[in-house]
Amino acid sequence: MRTVLINCGPIVHVDSNEPIIGHQMVDDKWIFPEGKAIVTNGIEIESIEDSKAVQDDYQSHSSNEVTIIDVNGSAIIPGLIDSHTHMVWGGDRSREVRWKQQGNTYSDIANMGGGIVSTVNSTKSMSERDLFIIAKNRLMKSLRNGTTHIETKSGYGLDSITEIKLLKVAKQLNEDNDTPSVDSTWLGAHAIPDKHTLESYTEEIISHQLPLVAESQLARSADVFCEPGWFGIDESELILEAAKSYGMNLRMHIDEFSDGNGGELAAKLKVDTADHSHYTSEDNRVKMTKSGVSTGFLPGTPYSMGSNWPDFNSMIDNEHLWTIATDFNPNNQILSMPFVASCIVQRCAVDPLAALVASTINPSFTTPHQTGMRHGVISPGAVANLNILNSKHWESWCLTPGHSPISANVLNGKYNNYEN
Repeated sequence: MRTVLINCGPIVHVDSNEPIIGHQMVDDKWIFPEGKAIVTNGIEIESIEDSKAVQDDYQSHSSNEVTIIDVNGSAIIPGLIDSHTHMVWGGDRSREVRWKQQGNTYSDIANMGGGIVSTVNSTKSMSERDLFIIAKNRLMKSLRNGTTHIETKSGYGLDSITEIKLLKVAKQLNEDNDTPSVDSTWLGAHAIPDKHTLESYTEEIISHQLPLVAESQLARSADVFCEPGWFGIDESELILEAAKSYGMNLRMHIDEFSDGNGGELAAKLKVDTADHSHYTSEDNRVKMTKSGVSTGFLPGTPYSMGSNWPDFNSMIDNEHLWTIATDFNPNNQILSMPFVASCIVQRCAVDPLAALVASTINPSFTTPHQTGMRHGVISPGAVANLNILNSKHWESWCLTPGHSPISANVLNGKYNNYEN
């Protein structure tokens, strides 16, 4: 069955066959002027045509064959891709906000009974069903804010049984037709669990946990929290090389709190994306670019922690490949891609078109759609994922941080209206 969106306002299509970098990120060639229509057929965008011509073509069709929706000049952007999240976990760490305000560091809070291990303990006690219900609710909020695809990680189990449980929940979410599609990543190397040393847990991961995860085929990628005080360069390399031997794609958390030289390792291993990257040196950013590594900025994290912002505009000037994502997690409960875009647009003077490129076409290369079809673009043959804004101006997509800018969206060909 076809859905036809007529009387479209400007359409930001970002239709490129490769990631967009440098000042190409702010080029108006990625925007169609008002007056077009978008035709979808099942899960696929079929065509983008003149609106009046499309109305003439389809007005004789029966309602059983086609649904015509007049968007009345509203701007349209691609479905947003949240390329770094932690969706599946239980518990509540709200008390940690005061601990941070009292001057305690991330490590201090972990030693006080908070941090990742606190979430691990809560998560282990929950059933798959309960975790699924909580995570689906989160995903539906993401969809309401324009996200049509996410990458999500395990990492709140820190043992083989619980890590597999979290990945099973992520698979169930991906199979749910109501939620954004889900790309699963194993992150057992997220922290050091109780009763383990760094050395003993690294050995357990390589000899036991990773083989089970690989055999389960529940995770497309493997990730490591490579940071001084967590997994060092040597341990991270051992774990990622082991994951690579099983055919898994590679991702990394790097340089969130300081420059731990994670960027150099990311470049050496040619990982798909190295995220956080808050304090990565320019020399290592150059190495990452030469190796085809994307930098995954997570603006919600410095927002939640009250720290300084990275220099996003230097990434444009220096022609580095970069994306943004929410980093939704127990200590950073942001489910809105438009909000994190607002952070870099309204606080860091990044062009809203560059922010949109970093939220759509660019992350589509680090977290592909399960069908193998293109997504994060509005183009014939791509997945029918798109957002209809509350405004006739596309720039509005990131200017309402307190509420969603989305009036309706199309998820894998299914139209969702939020105005009624």
